[in-house]
Amino acid sequence: MLIYANMMRAVFLDRDGVINRYPGDGKYVTSVKEFRFLPKVKKAIALLTSHKYPIFIISNQAGVGKGLYTQEALDRITEYMLKELARHKAKVQAVYYCAHRNEDNCSCRKPKAGLIMSALSSLRGRTPKADYRSNLKNGIASPSARNDIAGLKQSILKDSFFIGDTIRDVQTARAAGCRSILIFSGQEKPANRDRWPIQPDYVFPDLYQAAKFIIEKNKGSIVNSR
Repeated sequence: MLIYANMMRAVFLDRDGVINRYPGDGKYVTSVKEFRFLPKVKKAIALLTSHKYPIFIISNQAGVGKGLYTQEALDRITEYMLKELARHKAKVQAVYYCAHRNEDNCSCRKPKAGLIMSALSSLRGRTPKADYRSNLKNGIASPSARNDIAGLKQSILKDSFFIGDTIRDVQTARAAGCRSILIFSGQEKPANRDRWPIQPDYVFPDLYQAAKFIIEKNKGSIVNSR
């Protein structure tokens, strides 16, 4: 089990549009062949890893629930992603997916905070999940985790970051109680800023710039970029 120096803060990452190329509105990455890393993503995650940040991937993958691709296909994509990141010394502690459709009204689909709350269990001294499979129960916080949420928000989430490419990700960060970073490598664009119903804490062009900011900010050398 990895021991992290930054145990009181974590970095949560969306997947599509943050780690890999955004497939387009209403579309999904359905196979390894369709998965393409964005520029400098491996370098960004390796940088965070070198500074001992626990990193989690938090992603809606409703295509499974819609029957557009299988759970096994999602597993193969995840295995490929993690192996490629590891080759560049970029370590992800765990991956959490919500495979529900929006109409399922689950507690884990973003912008709800269920996936983040599930990820917190591994920061409480528990062994990280070896099985990252998503299913109809995945992403729902256990009773013991729910009982600890108030304390965790104070000790971990308030100093943690959620990095995403949509306003839904910003809303997820707000729901969980962590700081939000919106990057423009995926779905959202700066031109839409006046129409955003909620403003992110920080904005950057890509994951690498966001990663550098997190490291420097925690050294106390960067101010709010909003």
